[in-house]
Amino acid sequence: MRASRLLASALVVLAVSASACRKSQSQGTASPEDCVRVADDWGPDGAVPITVDVVAEGLEVPWGIAWLPGGDALVTERPGRVRLLKAGVLQPQPVATVRITRAAEGGLLGIAAHPDFATNRQFYVYVTTDAGGQDENRVERWTLSEDHTTATFDRVVFGGIPSATYHDGGRLRFGPDGMLYAGTGDAREPDRSQNVNDPAGKLLRLTPEGQIPQDNPFPGSPAFLTGIRNLQGWDWKDATTLYVTDHGPSGETMRRGHDEVSLARPGSNLGWPGIYSCELHAGQITPSLTFADAMPPGGAALYTGTAIPEWTGSLLVGTLGSRHLHRVRFAADNPARVTLHEVYLRDTYGRLREVSMGPDGHLYVTTSNCDGRGDCGAKKDLILRLRR
Repeated sequence: MRASRLLASALVVLAVSASACRKSQSQGTASPEDCVRVADDWGPDGAVPITVDVVAEGLEVPWGIAWLPGGDALVTERPGRVRLLKAGVLQPQPVATVRITRAAEGGLLGIAAHPDFATNRQFYVYVTTDAGGQDENRVERWTLSEDHTTATFDRVVFGGIPSATYHDGGRLRFGPDGMLYAGTGDAREPDRSQNVNDPAGKLLRLTPEGQIPQDNPFPGSPAFLTGIRNLQGWDWKDATTLYVTDHGPSGETMRRGHDEVSLARPGSNLGWPGIYSCELHAGQITPSLTFADAMPPGGAALYTGTAIPEWTGSLLVGTLGSRHLHRVRFAADNPARVTLHEVYLRDTYGRLREVSMGPDGHLYVTTSNCDGRGDCGAKKDLILRLRR
């Protein structure tokens, strides 16, 4: 079985002219020659031994984790609850209930703590809600009480993000620059992702007050990255370089599969809906890694801990349909070139959604088995901690 998986995950490399390849490598982005296309299955089983602890159970689609000073965490449940993980124990009562509309992939999604949370106790959520009789995605700011038991709504920070039954994006993260980043989906209208003045299909960059930073790559636009189908995972390699995961098509443009891992920089165009597999389009990003079959990816985080030293610097990606954790390692001399990728937790804990480095140096992963596409079970969804 293992041998067949290794054979099935053989890498298919597509060639382009030497001049295009040299140009791409000099810019530190992937070329079609660099791009790894996994033709079948997902990759070989991971070789690094790990231990998995179940930190919490009984959750319903825990979509995002926001770590707080001192080690507590806020966790969103897609039906609209914000839960508190206090001293590693899930508290029974939600700290807040957020009004949502019940779209298939919408609801209460991402969450992020303000960089100055220690003094202002503010956090942000990405939510699908009703706005004047029409569904929209928006970013709201809330304030947590001093004892962390309740939270109150502050205001809408950024609204008007298109919503649809599918492709709502939803991840929130603060960057190393102190700005708020929000991943959105194309709301089932692929061409919107190429319009820099439309918030759909983008990675948005905002100030903590929801304004457009003056140094954004497209003046007057919140767009930081364009050409995205459904963004749920990214992390920073450094202050100006990101690894981004995106969902491939599921019938649009008569194509399927080919979820992506890509290297991006401010203003990058990830190519949706034009780029498919390892294609090269002028002015757009060729993926570093793509899969013929649909995964699709959930959250993603670079491993910065020391508990599993072999993973340091690797990108860890939760996957939904393929039900595993994917590790991707990149070349030191070309951060867009994949040198290894492998599978952990294959068909072990089901659908995996959020992937986050905790303040204790361990990787945390949430399951998403109660979202209508998995086996919810008696224990419902879990928060997992991965260590040696």
